[in-house]
Amino acid sequence: MNSREQLRMLILAVLERQPEHGYAIAQAIKNRSEGLLTAREGTLYPALHALEAEELIESSEHDAGGRTRREYRLTEKGHKALQKTRGDWHKKIQAVNAVLGGEL
Repeated sequence: MNSREQLRMLILAVLERQPEHGYAIAQAIKNRSEGLLTAREGTLYPALHALEAEELIESSEHDAGGRTRREYRLTEKGHKALQKTRGDWHKKIQAVNAVLGGEL
């Protein structure tokens, strides 16, 4: 899984809990990974647009304190894609651990 695919998986996982705007998605990725993973604006927004084009997420605009914010939410298709991606990711983790000789 390349870094683009990983970012897509992380975005879907963040949106599984609740709808979020772009900055909050980036912060959730950083906070949940204890700072080990980041989603920079230059990669986050193109990934969000691609996920929306694939109908894995949808967005709507909301007024927040005089500012318009775009909020993203997972679609049913996105939930299914996340479940599949999670399964694939766990298989890869098990394969790497088997090679390394570590425990899962």
